[in-house]
Amino acid sequence: MVKITFVEQGQRAVSVEAKPGERLLDVAQGAGVTMEGACEGVMACSTCHVILSEDDFERFPEPREEEDDLLDITFGAVPTSRLACQLTLQEAHDGLVVTLPSQTRSLLF
Repeated sequence: MVKITFVEQGQRAVSVEAKPGERLLDVAQGAGVTMEGACEGVMACSTCHVILSEDDFERFPEPREEEDDLLDITFGAVPTSRLACQLTLQEAHDGLVVTLPSQTRSLLF
């Protein structure tokens, strides 16, 4: 199992366990974390934008060009921003801390 802590807007922290191979977006939504994922993970929006620490960012493969393009137009993106739909968890990600941005564009609500 992989332990993940989601920090919502610098306030509420939600710790969950996930199975290796699960997408971070699915884990967040299953845990009741406020993460939209309007395109259901097909990388057509950026509503699953998350921010990782520099160390955690390095534990994932580099983002593909398509993800970088979406992050370029994402509100509040920083150098360690990623889209949760593009992050597949592995045992090496145990202890991951994921921060949700303070604001996001909602496409569904």
